[in-house]
Amino acid sequence: MSKLRILYVASEINPFLQTSEVADFVRKLPQGMQERGMEIRILVPRFGLINERKNRLHEVVRLSGINIAVGDEEKPLTIKVASIPNAKLQVYFIDNEDYFHRKSVFFDKENNFHADNDERAIFFCKGVIETVKKLGWAPDIVHCNDWMTSLIPMYLKTTYKNDPLFHTTKTVFTVYNNKFEFKFNTDLIEKVKMMDIEDSMLASLQSADYEGFIKIGMQYSDAVIKAEEEYSEDLVQLFDEFDKDKKIDTIEQGDDLLDSYYNLYNELVG
Repeated sequence: MSKLRILYVASEINPFLQTSEVADFVRKLPQGMQERGMEIRILVPRFGLINERKNRLHEVVRLSGINIAVGDEEKPLTIKVASIPNAKLQVYFIDNEDYFHRKSVFFDKENNFHADNDERAIFFCKGVIETVKKLGWAPDIVHCNDWMTSLIPMYLKTTYKNDPLFHTTKTVFTVYNNKFEFKFNTDLIEKVKMMDIEDSMLASLQSADYEGFIKIGMQYSDAVIKAEEEYSEDLVQLFDEFDKDKKIDTIEQGDDLLDSYYNLYNELVG
């Protein structure tokens, strides 16, 4: 049996950046799967809080230079890479001057949510897929973590569904309790659209808020995972709604975390 190829996508990873529990999870799980014989790639945004010199990031010229469309605009994509100390894992960083060079993640110093976080998410999700295409690496599973990665399952099931690299790819979407209250502009749907995507496919995003992003991730992924025991009432309601159509698993951060995910990945591919 050939090695399973797992692509991990998240907004952060230790030791480069940590603002939530996502960073620890995405540090622990890929290494555990690699030690179990799986082939791993990891992609995260290169937020401005990540010190390039200290973390020894360097540009991967052969992967950079693509333009990513966000609405009517096209933005250049730069790919950087660094190794995790004491682990045989590399992390690829999606970068763009307009979106990721500010010295903050989702909120500014006054705790205001960045109004273009939707565009940053769109750029990141499209950039991840295009980077994997340039790598020529066909993932068996794309494991998406948190709201910022939620468009990837939808893009893979629509625009990229006939691409040979993603033809059999399964997606996992893990939901964390990282809710924000901000509501994006009404042009969100237009900005998210790509080839083969009709308005009706994006109905879940019409609320243009956190729940909308979570809904779209849950709708198009092959497996939905609850990373925690407690969630906001809105999310609990969402889980209840989706549980009728799709099995939602809870995998807690316990001793058997790695075994649980190992089994899940093999089940999805099998």
